[in-house]
Amino acid sequence: MKQFLFTLLMIPFLAFAQDKGITFEHHSTWDKIKAKAKAENKYIFVDCFTTWCGPCKYMSSTIFPQEEVGNFFNANFVNLKLQMDETKDDNDEVKSWYNEAKRFAIDYAVRAYPTFLIFNPQGELVHRIIGGGEANVFIAKAKEGLNPETQYVTLVKKFEQEPSNAAVAKNMAKAALSAYDQETAQRAIAKYMTLVGPDSLLTTDNIQFLLQGATSSSSPAFLFIKNNKEKVDVLLTNKGVGANEILSNVLNNEFVIPKIRSNQKDIDFVAIKNQIEKEHPGIDMTTALARSKSQYYLVQKNWPAFKDAVNEFVNSKSKNISPAILNDFAWAVFENCDDASCLQAALNWSKTSLENNNNPAFIDTYANLLYKSGDKENAIKWQEKAVERALESEKGAYTATLDKMKRGEQTW
Repeated sequence: MKQFLFTLLMIPFLAFAQDKGITFEHHSTWDKIKAKAKAENKYIFVDCFTTWCGPCKYMSSTIFPQEEVGNFFNANFVNLKLQMDETKDDNDEVKSWYNEAKRFAIDYAVRAYPTFLIFNPQGELVHRIIGGGEANVFIAKAKEGLNPETQYVTLVKKFEQEPSNAAVAKNMAKAALSAYDQETAQRAIAKYMTLVGPDSLLTTDNIQFLLQGATSSSSPAFLFIKNNKEKVDVLLTNKGVGANEILSNVLNNEFVIPKIRSNQKDIDFVAIKNQIEKEHPGIDMTTALARSKSQYYLVQKNWPAFKDAVNEFVNSKSKNISPAILNDFAWAVFENCDDASCLQAALNWSKTSLENNNNPAFIDTYANLLYKSGDKENAIKWQEKAVERALESEKGAYTATLDKMKRGEQTW
């Protein structure tokens, strides 16, 4: 009985707690929502989400229920959640919005998720936000949608009205890139480049700006960087990444990654390299392709080819090869491959990852590789180092591996 009474007492509390977040409209229509917004002189906030989108779920479960988020959005908006995909589990309310969701996708160019659209009290789209964020960051992004000076659609109109204003073009490009509006972004970047001229583009600030716009081999920013590689190298703030690496990564993302993601079999990386370098002379694709080959052969579980690809990547001397990457590559071999040459290569990668590094997880990898390679004595010594350096919460797992090594049992 006490438990039953406690449950009854908790119900009002739970209802109160759930009311702290954003209040979304239910059993309504787009016309009714627009009418309500106009009558209350509020903007409209639309969460365009899908059932499979991880960030969408995070926003709904973690950000939207927060009190500060609810206070801001409920005071300023009429709020709507609009499911953009269709599933067999959809209820009648979701189904009633199917046609509207399709119209939103077309009329408002909803292509990435989550996309958040903000309409003024008259029902006109004024702002868009792509991707979520923590509560304070997300509220700040939404506030931009209430301010005519920062509203995305307002910026587009200003850009169209002031075609000779370089500052407006630059601001437009930055906003468009944030909104995943590549078409507008590239138009604005091209306009800005024309207005300021090639010589004025060669500043640190402008190069950092152009890097954001170098999204394809046909983009104006990409072509400018390609034609000014040496000058760009001098101006880059991250000295570990040069113009060649930037350009080769763009080409790699454009021509190689899609083949890998489509699970294309027997990719001819040599032919790809020759073709890209023929069409883009002066750009060395070695490092970018070696990294992609490593990922490709890892997924394919072709361990001899994986070994060769990683060795090629390591030998390229790329400054973007972190100890964590080397450790991941080495651990993949340890878990999956018995070939002596693969194990030796993985030992070399693992040893390199430990240079100026006492991460117990990396030491554990090295010890396990030594053990699998037959060097039990040194494996135990290194595993003891891993145990010694591990946090108390991790010592148990490392100690268990050490005990297996001492008993001569398999650790993989």
